[in-house]
Amino acid sequence: MAELIQKGGIILVLILGLAFMATVIIIERLLYFRRIRIDEEKILFRLKATLEKGHYDEAISICEGNPSPITNLMKVGLEYKDHSEERIKDAIVSAANMEIPRLERYLSSLGTIANIATLLGLLGTVTGNIRSFGVLGTMGAVGDPSLLAKGIAEALLTTAAGLIVSIPTIVFYNYLVNRVNHTIIRLENRVTELVLILVKTKGKDPA
Repeated sequence: MAELIQKGGIILVLILGLAFMATVIIIERLLYFRRIRIDEEKILFRLKATLEKGHYDEAISICEGNPSPITNLMKVGLEYKDHSEERIKDAIVSAANMEIPRLERYLSSLGTIANIATLLGLLGTVTGNIRSFGVLGTMGAVGDPSLLAKGIAEALLTTAAGLIVSIPTIVFYNYLVNRVNHTIIRLENRVTELVLILVKTKGKDPA
């Protein structure tokens, strides 16, 4: 690894840094979407059971103790439970719009990393070729072959490294954007469901 870094120069170091950042973001986002998907079904079942008994305070406690997009929406709905159905729906829709930035967190950074990694690879190609041609221009055919090889190695290594980082990053970026879009659609469907639950259970006395 040290030898590769030496051959690739500072540009290869920067590309490796971008690879680390992309890996951290991808893992964090995958774990986040996995958690909210698993929690959603369990928590929604608990909330329905609690609301059917008219235990609104308990339902709010469940929402506060299990923060996720769906519980945030339900908490807002519970806060407006004494209002009209239209007012409840408007409040939940507004809350759903506030969840979108959380779902899209770090995705713009991930897309930027993919682009920068490619550009750095190209920059390494250019600087490596400049170094190689500089050696030929200065020393001619009798120049030191090791200096020429170093420039060519930098050009090839940084190009390959840039593509190796960029390609999977773009794949995961598109995948995560797709997950966000599906989650937003699911939240929109949940809005109607939550409103119906709240309207149906409104005014129930605790059992």
